[in-house]
Amino acid sequence: MKMANMLVSTLREVPAEAEIDSHKLMLRAGMIRKMASGIYNYMPLGLKVLKNIEEIVRQEMNDAGAQEFLASAILPAELWQESGRWDVYGEEMFRLKDRNNREFCLGPTHEEVFTDMARNEIKSYKQLPVNLYQIQTKYRDERRPRFGIMRSREFIMKDAYSFDKDQEGLDVSFDKMNEAYVKIFNRCGINAKCVEADSGAIGGSNSAEFMVKSEVGEDDVVFCNACDYAANMEKAPSTVDKAEKEEAKELVKTETPNIRTIEELTSFFNTSAKKFAKTLIFNADGKIVAVMVRGDREVNETKVSNDLGGIAQLEMASAEDVFKATNAAIGFAGPIGIKIDELLVDEEVANMYNFIVGANETGFHLENANYGRDFEGKVGDYRNITIGEKCPACGSEITIARGTEVGHIFKLGTKYSETMKATFMDENGKDKPFVMGCYGIGVTRTMASVIEQHHDEYGITWPLALAPYHVSVIPVNIKDEEQMEIAEKLYNELRALGVDALLDNRNERAGVKFKDSELIGIPMRITVGKKIGDGEIEFKLRTKEVEVIRVEDVINKVKEEFKKNNFKL
Repeated sequence: MKMANMLVSTLREVPAEAEIDSHKLMLRAGMIRKMASGIYNYMPLGLKVLKNIEEIVRQEMNDAGAQEFLASAILPAELWQESGRWDVYGEEMFRLKDRNNREFCLGPTHEEVFTDMARNEIKSYKQLPVNLYQIQTKYRDERRPRFGIMRSREFIMKDAYSFDKDQEGLDVSFDKMNEAYVKIFNRCGINAKCVEADSGAIGGSNSAEFMVKSEVGEDDVVFCNACDYAANMEKAPSTVDKAEKEEAKELVKTETPNIRTIEELTSFFNTSAKKFAKTLIFNADGKIVAVMVRGDREVNETKVSNDLGGIAQLEMASAEDVFKATNAAIGFAGPIGIKIDELLVDEEVANMYNFIVGANETGFHLENANYGRDFEGKVGDYRNITIGEKCPACGSEITIARGTEVGHIFKLGTKYSETMKATFMDENGKDKPFVMGCYGIGVTRTMASVIEQHHDEYGITWPLALAPYHVSVIPVNIKDEEQMEIAEKLYNELRALGVDALLDNRNERAGVKFKDSELIGIPMRITVGKKIGDGEIEFKLRTKEVEVIRVEDVINKVKEEFKKNNFKL
């Protein structure tokens, strides 16, 4: 491609709207342009990168035995009603009606569609296993779109669905996808860690996420300092810190006027947060639920939601609901005499002695509360694990880092096939539900995550496999016939080899061309300047110093770089 006729609009200044490096650089490099909040157009350079990522995904999925499929992005409500998700998916779903008042949604995910396709097309165990995938735009009405394409309302995703006859087959399909994902992210040059994860709204028995460590990541990821254990904070089990045993003391009501927070209470009672159990009240799809955790702990809402059967909306109860449950203002809730639908008690609280709780009376707390004697509830793991706790796998200390999810694989089992009556005939002539798996990769999010890991002060540093162009050929002076002749010759020779070359034939200063090449992130740069009279040109790798080489050596130099990167021409 010759740059003089390309639509390339690079920016020297950082746009005010951009918050993170990938967003800033994609705007500055002219790869995306904003249409509306969370909605972007992909400019020619950005689209080329997306297509490169898609091709890597497509190759590895095909090699793993999956077949490409393409479903509609407009989905009828009936399918979602069959699975039971139409009314519970939440406000992120874009819903619409046609002229006949029939309900549809813009697909946020496609489990129902693929399940419907399988029940109509796959009749016998002899046709199994089957793995189908698509690369398609998804739509989710994010409450707070941010970070450019990292969290947007429209994004490109690869989603695949496997259909097996039994659990053993699903295990094989799941492992194949795991291996394919490792290859995909390695080829994209991205350091993604596979971690245990919660299945969320997708459902199923088991899932794993591929996370990229990032200071601006939206998830907390738990890592072991000694072994390979890693898990999303939502999934990681906490370890019970059992308090030193004490004899139960008499329950005492103490006046605590205008003292509500743990910080204020620890000062008032002159003790540590470990001697308190806080009671938080939630509205869980209309059900009022209280959760107790130790004073210095945080409730894990995902664990609570799962324990309650995977509810769609879990939010803090209103002041009105709190008063109905406790007959007190916010800040004085406790488990004794509370009027709620269910009380969930973290294991740690059940193992405490003589602790302090709210009295369900404004301005009062109770000292010396004990689980089992003064109140009862459902005991379980309802809190976030914290730094320094023990690894569930080996017992060593864990650390916590921020991360961004770029892929997620699920063992769905029969969650959708049973609900939607998607069956096949087994070896004995009996109808059995498909045993399913689901596997997603955020293509656009992968693009942003690669930039987060591959950039410097000058711009993007794309891995060769993803770059919009492999080589930029820059004649310093386009009015110099010899420079243009050699530049055109090298450009054509590179293209004939299969190298995606860019000839910067714009009537711009050399410095402008150099800066644009670095900003866009082109891995190799060939500069044809005044030294061409001596048969010499400049060759520069994106993150290395300039080399002066003979013009006849440049093609081999490019070939060497492709070979180093395991990239076939």
